[in-house]
Amino acid sequence: MIVLKRLFMVFWFSLKTVCAEESGVDAHQTLSSTLKAMSALNYQGTVAFLRNGKLETMKYTHINDKGIEQERLSSLNSPLREIVRDAEQVTCLFKATQQTIIDHRPFERSFLVDLPKNLADLDAGYHLSIVGEEDIAMLPAYVVQIQPKDDYRYVRKIWIDKQQFLPLKLEVYDNSGATIEQFVFTDLQVKDGLTAVDVKAAETSKSKHIHQMQNQSSDQAAFVISELPVGFKEVFFARMVGQDSNQPIDHLLLSDGIASVSVYMENRTTLIQPGLQTSGAINSFSRIIEHSELTVMGEVPAKTVELIARGITLRNLPATK
Repeated sequence: MIVLKRLFMVFWFSLKTVCAEESGVDAHQTLSSTLKAMSALNYQGTVAFLRNGKLETMKYTHINDKGIEQERLSSLNSPLREIVRDAEQVTCLFKATQQTIIDHRPFERSFLVDLPKNLADLDAGYHLSIVGEEDIAMLPAYVVQIQPKDDYRYVRKIWIDKQQFLPLKLEVYDNSGATIEQFVFTDLQVKDGLTAVDVKAAETSKSKHIHQMQNQSSDQAAFVISELPVGFKEVFFARMVGQDSNQPIDHLLLSDGIASVSVYMENRTTLIQPGLQTSGAINSFSRIIEHSELTVMGEVPAKTVELIARGITLRNLPATK
């Protein structure tokens, strides 16, 4: 009986995959429609996030008011907080303490799914395909698989609403096929209009601003990267000052269009946790290069951060006058 059940499940999944392929649905076109829908529509719903083995349910809202977008996550359980993304900054409002933290992030685009504006940028590292159709939150959805062409990045699947083309679910899998990160909507509604939150009204003299960085030329970085997996490119570079050490820290952000990797270097001769560290989907690798601490961190397999870290050398910058 168990064998028959398994055979039926395999047959049913294969049938859905064939139906999706024969319907002429294209993965690139579907994701392109998703990018437009995520930006243009007003919608809200309840979404569950699974990260680092922890499950959290939040209220999600997206607003487009005459071309100006705002994303909002509101916690449903303690600690109560509201996280708002406006343009290039993320504001976190803690309701119990009335504390406001403003994180400046000029390189991120969504709380849910980060996709490049030009989907052709994914072709170097991934193969995109429709692998089936399923119902999520009682809505029929295409299942888009984002399959890496090598083992330097994770497999992803996105469930996309067939009518509105909004993402209903996302799963990230490690190289063994285990789910390491997930979000899923339990309900989702498209609205004619929604009201944005005025985050400036919550700012006070005690509001904390972090990561206030301006994009600079990576030629100023204290290090040089000699090897990157295919498809990864430099996205953002900044030199900032560490809050604890007051030492300059170089930060270079790399991306293949979906996966991001950060490279940090600062003056330090000892490491608290050298080598590889893992937390859910995030891997980091740290080592000392002469008198500098190097850390490479990202939502990629362990071998990716180690490859990048071991190929980094110090740049021989000319002495300044």
